Amino acid sequence: MAKSWYAVHTIAGHENKVKDVLTRRAVVEGYWETDLFQILIPTEKELTTRGGKRVEVDRKVFPGYILIQMNLTDDTFKLVKSTSGVTGFVSSGNRPVPLEDYEVRRIMTNLETSKEAPRVAFSKSDIIRVIEGPFSDYTGKIEEVQTDKERLKVLINIFGRETPVDLEFTQVERL
Repeated sequence: MAKSWYAVHTIAGHENKVKDVLTRRAVVEGYWETDLFQILIPTEKELTTRGGKRVEVDRKVFPGYILIQMNLTDDTFKLVKSTSGVTGFVSSGNRPVPLEDYEVRRIMTNLETSKEAPRVAFSKSDIIRVIEGPFSDYTGKIEEVQTDKERLKVLINIFGRETPVDLEFTQVERL
């Protein structure tokens, strides 16, 4: 059977642990690089604000899923399925369905472009709270995002009127 990519459902938040355990088990049982070739957790860089500082974090693109490149045999199926934290394959009926080549190429391309430029955690219509400056503790709605200048135009309700305020990314946090 030819090697293909398969999507495996895991317990959310346990993707890295499942990858480590599955890799160790595959090496010990002799399947690594003969039947199991690669395990991928698609992530992208994202800019967020924590404690008033801009931080670049990895965000999982498909939370609760890992992608495995493997030859699907009864033994490899049992190995993956019996790994702690795995809840099952993405399947049709009883057999796992391999991902199409174009789907895997698109995911890989998106991962490469995401490594070059981090995604901004703010978008139009998000509700934010001002954490720094003269409008501290006010909430508002984002009207415009200027990623190149790292600034936001936010509508804040002051004295019963929506007032546009220009703020930096570091002065706000998403609610």
